[in-house]
Amino acid sequence: MEQEAAISVQGLRHRYGRRVIYDGLDLCVPRGRVVALLGKNGVGKTTLIRILMGFLRPMAGTCRVLGAPSHALDEATRRRVGLLFEGHVAYDFMTIAQIERFHAPFYPAWNRDLYYDLVQRLGLPHDHVIARMSEGQRSQVVLGLLMAQRPELLILDDYSMGLDAGYRRLFVDMMAEYLRDGERTVFLTSHVIQDMERFVEDIVFLERGGAARRFGLRDFLRDFCCYRLPKSAGRPLPEPGGSVRNVEEHAGHVEIFSFAAPDALAGELAARGCACDGLERLPMSLEDAFIGYTGRY
Repeated sequence: MEQEAAISVQGLRHRYGRRVIYDGLDLCVPRGRVVALLGKNGVGKTTLIRILMGFLRPMAGTCRVLGAPSHALDEATRRRVGLLFEGHVAYDFMTIAQIERFHAPFYPAWNRDLYYDLVQRLGLPHDHVIARMSEGQRSQVVLGLLMAQRPELLILDDYSMGLDAGYRRLFVDMMAEYLRDGERTVFLTSHVIQDMERFVEDIVFLERGGAARRFGLRDFLRDFCCYRLPKSAGRPLPEPGGSVRNVEEHAGHVEIFSFAAPDALAGELAARGCACDGLERLPMSLEDAFIGYTGRY
């Protein structure tokens, strides 16, 4: 129900010129869940966050954030939302200390110690100007500011931007601490898929035109399969369709991505006239499954 949703999107429609971004998108992010929005570049992930935060008004549909309309978020609601938007940090002419003092009065639950615990790992003095930092260092300051807010809802647009493997691991550890009480909600996008296996609960695949399909992460990794099938001379190769989501051709075999069980897939391929001798399931990481579901290109 809407009152139980941290984010509610209904009938969302938007386009850029003739290019349709959403055509009736429905999406719900329940309170207390960690939901990742996945999809290829250009499907509208960042556009959706712009709409949710009121930076962009859609052509039709309704969007609500913590119960408030996204195009009219009041000050009290905004204080309950932590936003990382494309790695952006405002007021980069400030120092590490100055930007903390600037943000603190806006957030009643501000945790100064948490901010400094994160940024001190950069090994920089508190009077270091943010504009003189590397991209990764700046991203760490942004994450420190977000965590110090202790927001009820955290919206992260490509949180991994500029972070190396060590800082990404630190972020995941901090995320686990942030989520410990089970009452906070996270809605995120990232180009680094493999980190998500450690803390994401639900994934939403957004496709061109705005179609969205949601899975529990564990259910998706269990049910979505990659099958290896040796090529056979004179037999047609399988193509997408039916239960076959995607097919990738390699030198001596093809990889078939499907939600079908092995016996069901073998029967379907045989009915198409495709050889299915030697069909075997391969293990997949989340990144493998993401590429298999969306396609490489």
